[in-house]
Amino acid sequence: MSCISQDVVKSKNPFNFHSLIHSNNMVVATASLESLCINSIRMLAVDAVNKSKSGHPGLPMGCAPMAYALWDKFLTHNPSNPKWFNRDRFVLSAGHGCMLLYALLHLTGYDSVTIEDIKNFRQWGSKTPGHPETFETPGVEVTAGPLGAGISNAVGLAIAESHLAAKFNKPNFNIVDHYTYVIMGDGCNQEGVSSEACSLAGHLKLGKLIALYDDNHITIDGRTDVSFTEDVLKRYEAYGWHVQHVPDGNNDVNAISKAIENAKQVKDKPSIIKITTTIGFGSPNKSDTAGVHGAPLGEEEADLTRENLQWTHEPFSIPEEVYDHYKKAISRGIASENSWNELLSNYKSQYPNESFEFERMLRGELPTNWDKDLPTYSSEDNGLATRKHSQICLGNLGPNLPELIGGSADLTHSNYTDIKGETGSYQANSPEKRYLHFGVREHAMAAILNGIAYHDSGLIPYGGTFLVFADYMRGSMRLSALSGLGVIYVLTHDSIGVGEDGPTHQPIETIPSLRAMPNMLVFRPCDGNETSGAYKLAIENRNRPSSLCLSRQGMPNQNNSSIEKVSFGGYTLIDSNGNPDVIFIGTGSEVDLCVKASEQIKALGYKTKVVSMPCIELFEEQSDSYKESVLPKSVRKRVVVEAAQSFGWHKYIGLDGISITMDNFGASAPGSTCMEKFGFTVENVVNKTKEILN
Repeated sequence: MSCISQDVVKSKNPFNFHSLIHSNNMVVATASLESLCINSIRMLAVDAVNKSKSGHPGLPMGCAPMAYALWDKFLTHNPSNPKWFNRDRFVLSAGHGCMLLYALLHLTGYDSVTIEDIKNFRQWGSKTPGHPETFETPGVEVTAGPLGAGISNAVGLAIAESHLAAKFNKPNFNIVDHYTYVIMGDGCNQEGVSSEACSLAGHLKLGKLIALYDDNHITIDGRTDVSFTEDVLKRYEAYGWHVQHVPDGNNDVNAISKAIENAKQVKDKPSIIKITTTIGFGSPNKSDTAGVHGAPLGEEEADLTRENLQWTHEPFSIPEEVYDHYKKAISRGIASENSWNELLSNYKSQYPNESFEFERMLRGELPTNWDKDLPTYSSEDNGLATRKHSQICLGNLGPNLPELIGGSADLTHSNYTDIKGETGSYQANSPEKRYLHFGVREHAMAAILNGIAYHDSGLIPYGGTFLVFADYMRGSMRLSALSGLGVIYVLTHDSIGVGEDGPTHQPIETIPSLRAMPNMLVFRPCDGNETSGAYKLAIENRNRPSSLCLSRQGMPNQNNSSIEKVSFGGYTLIDSNGNPDVIFIGTGSEVDLCVKASEQIKALGYKTKVVSMPCIELFEEQSDSYKESVLPKSVRKRVVVEAAQSFGWHKYIGLDGISITMDNFGASAPGSTCMEKFGFTVENVVNKTKEILN
């Protein structure tokens, strides 16, 4: 099947919700086991959403047949070990319909979702929150928040699988061999991030990525034809995807299964299967309306739905034969994992070096002495832009850290994100390579990096762009932080020092906004040592992301800076003899302004102290006694210098201190001119300091 007109998949025997059996010589109508299994998903969603008085029942009710077909007939997983490495990954990109996923996890035997958890849907402390979250519910592969994020994460999962397969698989030893399946909706296809990611997926020919598109024509505002009338399959065909259409997704399980099987036969393209469904299927009065999208059916409509589906069971009651059928996934999963373990054991005997590295990565252990070549500097060494120091770090880390994988959003030669010594890049014909060309797709890059991290295989993903474009990535950066993913964001051109590109490219408010994000480490190093230290900490922190904010302009290496001191977040760079009269606090290129201003103020007879603050988040994690030693409360006169908005610095300025920061956007001029005109000069820092001292 290669073109849309041929890819309509219909079954000659579409799914029949009722079959006939003989009992005591009488013909009795009864629901088939298959229909019971499908309606179990539907009714668990109806009952859970009704009980919580909030949620989205429509998608689970419409997607139940495709979910049943996928999980019962194709998905390789082990409910008794949700983290088994070689499982297929299932992503519910339309995360608002999460009761679909919770029902599947419960029915197939995951201990993480009991019937009590289903009853406590969306309640405090439950394992069934309002959107799937990896950190709450074992069996959930990605934290599918904003629409479009999940399918974009899935591209990262598929990249990770193909990269590791190319790296470790040997003839007759496919130890990395699994699919990434997605259920996505109209909203996912409307969000721009999915277009970015799926375009790249088509270019990379990710044949083990299969998306089931729930084509139900309904969003919150009503029917999709008020805003969304494009031919989605033609778009995906243009991306380079294999496309199919199942017209009857409400009933035709055979056709859905056939389409998935067809997709698995296509090795050189990702696949999308448009499955036309009715949102809220089974509800007599609310199906095929926006009313069933994001609100409970209510008790009366739930009763009518039970009658319509001939579901004779009480709320949250599932027939034993349904449990018996679904839970065959446990024995299948154990058998699949045991078979894989045997394969891995034989692999270890024949390829001991490769297996050692593979298993080390799966354990999340870094190689011995991985950081031994991180460069160090003295003040006599030439000063460089910290983006250049970053490139040196990546080049030195590369040979010692084979799990490092990443790239740039079409800014390789500005971000300096290449790994020196590496030849070629990850492409469809070279998936063993580890440099990724994301193209001009910042948001997709961040989401794909998250997907690589979600793969949970020890890979360490990084991605570069200009700091100002973090605003394009913010949704996925937030999910990195929320999910505790050790993604490294290499963000260059960090201030008005960018210069001629002007205020559109000068991120005066971006660093403070990233610092406001919980569980995100924000580094702004002042020299080569601090850049090396930032990389060391970013790589060691596998449970939270890091933003490395790096300069375009050069800056000198400071006396007393070091890799080790960065771990404190803030530290004394230049101390005073006794209690200082004033403390200078700086980050990035402005640390050198603090050092030089301190010298002039000291020459006037004052005692001065300079603090470098490369990472506020780490400083806040230090003991009270350490923080007091760096910033004693008795010193009320403090000068903060940072070429960014002042937000967040109030806690360090002190009662009688000041901040020399930005309160407006920048301008287009040479970087040095911008710094001068906006007051980031030694002269201005000295004059402002004199004012508070007097």
